[in-house]
Amino acid sequence: MIYTRCAILAFASLVVVNARSLLPSLTYTLIVSHVGYDFLGNFSWETADDPTNGRVNYVDKATALKDNLTFVSDSKFIMRADDTKKVAKSARGRDSVRIQSLDAYDDALCVLDLSHMPEGCATWPAWWTLSEKGPWPNGGEIDIIEGVNLGQQNLASLHTTPDCIMSEVRSQKGSTESTSCDASVNSNQGCGVSFGQDSYGASFNAMGGGFYIMEKSSTNGVSVWFITRDSLLLLDGEPLLDLVLLSTPDAYFPTDKNCEYSKHFDAHSIVFDLTFCGDWAGSESVWNASTCAAKASTCKNFVDNHPSEFTEAYWEINSLKIYTPSF
Repeated sequence: MIYTRCAILAFASLVVVNARSLLPSLTYTLIVSHVGYDFLGNFSWETADDPTNGRVNYVDKATALKDNLTFVSDSKFIMRADDTKKVAKSARGRDSVRIQSLDAYDDALCVLDLSHMPEGCATWPAWWTLSEKGPWPNGGEIDIIEGVNLGQQNLASLHTTPDCIMSEVRSQKGSTESTSCDASVNSNQGCGVSFGQDSYGASFNAMGGGFYIMEKSSTNGVSVWFITRDSLLLLDGEPLLDLVLLSTPDAYFPTDKNCEYSKHFDAHSIVFDLTFCGDWAGSESVWNASTCAAKASTCKNFVDNHPSEFTEAYWEINSLKIYTPSF
């Protein structure tokens, strides 16, 4: 088995060496690696009202650290929801965390090593990027990890200004859910792609997590890969990025004449958040269609009165690495 793996990797390396001369745009250089305490100095804790109308109270950094909603070690960064208190009717919602990077990136490759993502009824976590310049949706939004309630499949999407359309069939492993990226139509559904099983929620966590990789490129478009920890695309526990970039992504959003990069995208900040209920997880049709409805008549009631249900509602990040083109 070890010999077979080594042989495959050796062959793949030869393929990459040959392909590199044909595809120089695949060359990236690491510019920043966020691990543990790095997050505290390179992200801001956002406290504004949730734009998706969630039953959430985003707290500042000092409060998050004091209440253990944010805690760090040399090798881990964790953000979580409060799981100890009921929520008063007059409150904004359950305490949680939303952070945004202080720096923004245009063409970039983002590599997230994630051990655990928030799971459970009423949860709506997301790892995404948005235009630093804005105002939204100018400059675009890229949702890399997103899902709700007890879902097991990730959804990656773009949200843009008008005139950004994706073809139904394209070079990706995921399934096209919607083709118009225009945030002003279809209740801001965006153009989404659903991933395979175990790419989200409890099943993702049960496998020990994995890697999510997003390429945002003015020439190649936007691509997202989910890499499991037993993938042949890893060596010594780290992604072989040249091989990843040559493989078929789980979600692919070409920026061609139907969605020109220069018209819809610019430098993006990076966001992690965890909201509850809101326009998606808490919509009556979505809530009632899930087994969560057996626990509470409404999503809001569930969030307010069942704090112990949120013990698994946390992000556990091993690292976030940002690469930019070398040329």
